[in-house]
Amino acid sequence: MSSRHYRCWRICWCAIFGSHIVTELLANIDVDDLEAAVEFYTRALELEVGRRLEEFAAVELVGAGSRIYLLEREAATSPNAGSQTGRNYQRHWTPVHLDFVVEDLDAAVERAQAAGASLETKTEAQVWGRLAVMADPFGHGFCLLQFIGRGYDEIAEPSGKAK
Repeated sequence: MSSRHYRCWRICWCAIFGSHIVTELLANIDVDDLEAAVEFYTRALELEVGRRLEEFAAVELVGAGSRIYLLEREAATSPNAGSQTGRNYQRHWTPVHLDFVVEDLDAAVERAQAAGASLETKTEAQVWGRLAVMADPFGHGFCLLQFIGRGYDEIAEPSGKAK
């Protein structure tokens, strides 16, 4: 969608549904080797390079529901002034990760592994679909999901009726 079309879409959306504080979701992934990360994410997930932001040592990837920015940052450097730990590109746990929805989970897992990802658990079947827990070569976990049937609607409670 061009920026002109996005602005028109956004104006119509706000006129109909009202505005929100959050207008867009962007994902940022710190890596210690920008070109290797571009190679991995474009091969593994078939994302495309949108823009190169040389001044910020960053590359924008497009092709998912949100833009993803790969940010080149040296290992062990502080992510912010108050941080007690430095960046770590060994496999690490974090409570936030990305899920990529795919049409064919088996093919997506194979493609990701060929690009350098590791499959961390056996592919799991759920009521809503199938899940593969993966890790990229930069220590970040991510999941590949294939929805089946109604996807998450298979397990969703009607609004306001949470268990």
